[in-house]
Amino acid sequence: MNFLDLVRQRYSVRAFRSEPVEDEKLQQILEAAQLAPTAANRQPFRVVVMRTSEHRAVLQQIYGQGWFLEAPLVLCVCGVSSEAWVRRHDGINYVDVDAAIVMDHIVLAATSLGLGTCWIGAFNPDAARNGLNLPTGYHAVAFTPLGYPDDHPGPKRRKELSDLVKFGPW
Repeated sequence: MNFLDLVRQRYSVRAFRSEPVEDEKLQQILEAAQLAPTAANRQPFRVVVMRTSEHRAVLQQIYGQGWFLEAPLVLCVCGVSSEAWVRRHDGINYVDVDAAIVMDHIVLAATSLGLGTCWIGAFNPDAARNGLNLPTGYHAVAFTPLGYPDDHPGPKRRKELSDLVKFGPW
């Protein structure tokens, strides 16, 4: 499958079958995360993999939607600000950008393997910090359930390309 077909195939899955994710597929997804480009190749992220069956109560506190707990796995990409590249001109720390790129690699790798994901940013950050027992300096950036879809994608609503792209100066 070419890249545009992969991107078109990806959708936010909100229903999952109970069958487990094969270790080989999880390993491929984690390798895609490892290979994600980060600013100055600092790799200021960690991926936490949680088995839903073992951590149901914690995950329920982090994000309360029932379908979130249907997937056999939940992955969280965490940022480590102290390891991230900082733009010297304005002091912007790229940790969240890097973590977002990592999550996108996870989502696309999962799609390529027939697995479903749903990018979750609307989680409870305090519950995530406590539930994942994150060390000082680490913060959860995004979660995704990971499993086999038990739904079908609806139509994608997107703005016109001409509304999103400008050529030359504004």
